[in-house]
Amino acid sequence: MTTTQHDHLHCINIIVGSTNPVKINAAKNAIAQYYPNSTVRCQGMHAPSLVAEQPMSEAETKLGAINRARYCQQQAQAADFYVAMEGGVDHFDHGPATFAYMAIISNDTLSVGRSANLPLPLTVYDALAAGEELGHVMDRMFSTQNIKQKGGAIGLLTQGLATRESIYTQALLLAMTPFINAELFNDSTH
Repeated sequence: MTTTQHDHLHCINIIVGSTNPVKINAAKNAIAQYYPNSTVRCQGMHAPSLVAEQPMSEAETKLGAINRARYCQQQAQAADFYVAMEGGVDHFDHGPATFAYMAIISNDTLSVGRSANLPLPLTVYDALAAGEELGHVMDRMFSTQNIKQKGGAIGLLTQGLATRESIYTQALLLAMTPFINAELFNDSTH
């Protein structure tokens, strides 16, 4: 289904598995770009990740995003898209980094996306490994308050050139492609 075929629906309903305004705005901004002639309604709801508060691996982070999106689909009223984002950390061969996984469900199709890596200082990673959450560690290091609902660690470490919302929006734009190009992704001839 192309965007032009979908635009006559006028209203796209999105449910986000979070009450964090950064995540809700990212979902609305990303999906609205594909439906310029539609009204996009986006609301957040609390959705459990069923993983650790601070996921410490790619697998755990991805599972958290999928769990949140599936919860929204099970609990909420009918929507065009159920969206969830989960931030996580892992120790790669090139060092520790943080990233986020995106899960988008529409009808019975699940699309999983991932943001770019943000390298983390080893001191930050060690604090996370000891049980702290990234937002709290960054607030302490940079003397900020509730940075995770603003620019996030990304904003602090990139001098504001990238933000949590900008990175999540980009990752969601990419994760939307199976829905925007459904005829290509549903092609069973190969």
